[in-house]
Amino acid sequence: MDSIKNKITTILSNSSKIASVDFENLSFGSIFTDHMLVCDYKNGKWQDPVIKAYENFVLDPSAKVFHYGQAVFEGMKAYKDESDNIWLFRPDQNIKRLNLSAKRLSMPEIPEEIFAEGLNQLLLIEQQWIKKGLENSLYIRPFMIATGSGVSASPSNEYRFSIILSPAKSYYSGEVKVLVAEHYSRAANGGIGSAKAAGNYAGQFYPTALANKEGYQQIIWTDDSTHTLLEEAGTMNVFFRINDTLYTAPTSERILDGITRKSLIQIAKDNNIEVKIQDIHIDMIVEASKNGSLKEMFGTGTAAVVNPIKGFCYKEVYYEVPQFEDTIANNLKEQLTKIQRKQVADPYNWTVKVS
Repeated sequence: MDSIKNKITTILSNSSKIASVDFENLSFGSIFTDHMLVCDYKNGKWQDPVIKAYENFVLDPSAKVFHYGQAVFEGMKAYKDESDNIWLFRPDQNIKRLNLSAKRLSMPEIPEEIFAEGLNQLLLIEQQWIKKGLENSLYIRPFMIATGSGVSASPSNEYRFSIILSPAKSYYSGEVKVLVAEHYSRAANGGIGSAKAAGNYAGQFYPTALANKEGYQQIIWTDDSTHTLLEEAGTMNVFFRINDTLYTAPTSERILDGITRKSLIQIAKDNNIEVKIQDIHIDMIVEASKNGSLKEMFGTGTAAVVNPIKGFCYKEVYYEVPQFEDTIANNLKEQLTKIQRKQVADPYNWTVKVS
């Protein structure tokens, strides 16, 4: 990384707003740190990155991100241990996935050294924003947008990669009941469902709002052709526990390759928990609920890590999921978060020290 390390320009802010932030009462993703990283793509190559004060972007009204939706992003976190060391969790996977998303949307891939070293330097500058303790982390949002001007229906010739940071408490969305999708789809074969593209999330807002009106917090998305295969829960990968076996759908062109998902699968297997990665038919889950073998449902993702699901509705019938203390979901979450926060040894070498 020495080649890029000395090419990052740093322009520090004249003041900090950190003293005005109530770190005990944070609304997720609403407060941002003093600085951000910006790197532009022009004339067929990436320019040198700049770390500067967090500020508005100035874009031409014809910037292609506004008209053709070339925008991808990632979500990750930084943690501070009791010795004030800063740690990232599997950042190589975020870099890889961002570039896969960019490629699918005909955007240039960001060089790994720009992402990694740029983030490293930004975190060192903003380290006071990372608080110690089990409830605390710093949410990291890398993203790329098309900044080239013109409304011709073609890929942009200019792009901006940026990283912004937001202090976060443990994310808990409260009681979650889900509605199984019977009409709307999140993604289709051949589409961009496996990319972390902004448009994927925009397309979810309307059907989710309809579900909210019916008393459900999220939707379990189904395949676009038969609406019988269960795929994702809201913006999370989803797991089902039938008796003592965990089931989750395989990643595909329709399903995001979740980093939390793959980590929990590995931990579960190492705990001698059987994990079956297969197509999951809604009839299988309905039958398991009826005969009492459905023990747990939970979503997984960066923000919440694990979010238990209380019940689901399919064809206007609501099915309650049993609620008890000693769940596989909670045990897996505890093990993963302890690894992320360096409270236990990391046998997988998933954690990376920022220095």
